[in-house]
Amino acid sequence: MPWRVIALGDQVWHVDALAERPANTDAWQLVLSFRAAAGGQGVGVGVGVEAGAGAGKRAFWTPYPLEATSKSSLFIQAERIPDAALSQLLSQRLA
Repeated sequence: MPWRVIALGDQVWHVDALAERPANTDAWQLVLSFRAAAGGQGVGVGVGVEAGAGAGKRAFWTPYPLEATSKSSLFIQAERIPDAALSQLLSQRLA
């Protein structure tokens, strides 16, 4: 089940939030996964989603400028991201 569902134009996108901690840092950073709902990709998100056949711009990962010292704190902050901000990020990425 996606974390958020965003509609942009006539396309529906599934958004998932992930936490990533780069080497030699104490802060967790937010990474978002965007997948176009059409095409039957299924519910799960995997590392190889973007490399799938015909994926193109239908699935991608992008960092979001949010970090925290714990994963739980990061996800609490992520819940406050408005859908409008996700839509804007998506439209910029697709442009």
